[in-house]
Amino acid sequence: MDGEIKSLIKTWISVLSSLCYCYFISRKIPKGKFRLLSLLPIFHLFTVLPMTLSTVMLSGITALSITWLANFKLLLFAFGQGPLSDDYSSSLLRFISLACLPIKINQTPSPQITKHVPKSSLDSAIKALLLAILIYTYNYGEYINSNIILLFKCCFMYLALDIPLAIAGFLARTLLSLELEPQFNKPYLSTSLQDFWGRRWNLVVSTILSQTVYKPIRSFSVPVLGTRSGQVLGVVSTFVVSGLMHELIFYYITRVDPTWEVTCFFVLHGICTAVEIAAKKGWTGRRQLHRAVSGPLTVGFVLVTASWLFIPQLARNGLDIRAVGEWNEIIEFVKEKILQIFIGSNATVHHKVVAPLS
Repeated sequence: MDGEIKSLIKTWISVLSSLCYCYFISRKIPKGKFRLLSLLPIFHLFTVLPMTLSTVMLSGITALSITWLANFKLLLFAFGQGPLSDDYSSSLLRFISLACLPIKINQTPSPQITKHVPKSSLDSAIKALLLAILIYTYNYGEYINSNIILLFKCCFMYLALDIPLAIAGFLARTLLSLELEPQFNKPYLSTSLQDFWGRRWNLVVSTILSQTVYKPIRSFSVPVLGTRSGQVLGVVSTFVVSGLMHELIFYYITRVDPTWEVTCFFVLHGICTAVEIAAKKGWTGRRQLHRAVSGPLTVGFVLVTASWLFIPQLARNGLDIRAVGEWNEIIEFVKEKILQIFIGSNATVHHKVVAPLS
């Protein structure tokens, strides 16, 4: 683990140095093709850096942060758009934080943000407890029904992603003193695929994909194909890109050639989401399904298709077992440090030394 930590430190020193170059050099170049050319070495570096890491969590989070989000944000930055534009990244610290952390500034901050902090902390504590229970349950997987284990794996994947992103959001909120949008918005309450992918699941990624894939493709295709076909092409293309990026992240973690099941998962959901959007427009003014019906149908469809195409990719390469082992190490490390603090504070014993009588 010590070697992995050293690799992580070297990786993020390279990331910070590269973002300083972007801020002080590329930022001075007029937006457009020349700024884009100045960023090409950074795109390449951010694509190969996750290969220096081997653990599931560190390589996965690093790949998500720099290979996917930072590269896509820098692509927008090349043309003066996105979260790294002058409107948002006025200081070096804010530029670096917005570039490499999975965060998004809330454009409509609430004056009562402080009232939501205790609730957010409670939610995080509950999720951390649930994650610990799932990790403990993995030790007895052979005694549990396989379908329940699949459900546990889906929940573990959500919590193992949500908690690190929430920690990153907390750090960014503390450093920048800004109100940030949540990375997840209770995806288990989704009432449609459009609601799940667009407004509840991994919202930072959804926003970046919308800005870099959906909107450009829709704007180019609508004049040629028409509004409806252009929108469908934009939606499906967005899911295709998402699938390819997931395949790349899985490759960083496993170092195994892709089977394209994950891409098929996102293509399937892209097609179904496009059909759903078209159906909603056709049913405008008519009675819609009640959320008590549409909610379970949506969540059930996501779970079933994930168990079919997404989860097997994790299980086949042992990623779930490796991830559980890494979380176990983190839990043991935290427990050890807590014990050291309490034992260290209570174990100081003063011995009186009595001099022998002469």
